[in-house]
Amino acid sequence: MRFMVIVKASRDTEAGVMPSTELLAAMGAFNEEMVKAGVMQAGEGLHPSAKGARVSYDGGQPRVSRGPFSLSNDLVAGFWLIETNSLDEAIDWMKRAPFQDGEIEIRQVFSTEDFGEALTPELREQEERLRAQVATR
Repeated sequence: MRFMVIVKASRDTEAGVMPSTELLAAMGAFNEEMVKAGVMQAGEGLHPSAKGARVSYDGGQPRVSRGPFSLSNDLVAGFWLIETNSLDEAIDWMKRAPFQDGEIEIRQVFSTEDFGEALTPELREQEERLRAQVATR
């Protein structure tokens, strides 16, 4: 099972405060442990929302809003993409993350099987082809 681990933004991350050398070292060790265990597939920190934008759709019409955005529970400061056998295993890994403050959210990523009959053989083939192309880059 794949999970997106969403690291929620804070006042510090939105202000562009960079982590200390000690936190970077601890995070590097944690990431290395997850990589060696075959759990971590990707992970990155994100710039503050002041450097970002949102695109919303109303009736198919895109509307662009540029940051910064108000600090709220929907702002993201970083993420991991991990693969574990269960949500409980993902939780166990994230309980070991070297954070002192903040909040993360763990959400399962859909697999192709989750879409049932709506994912036709043609759409499945397209999905597999695109994933293969992305993997080679």
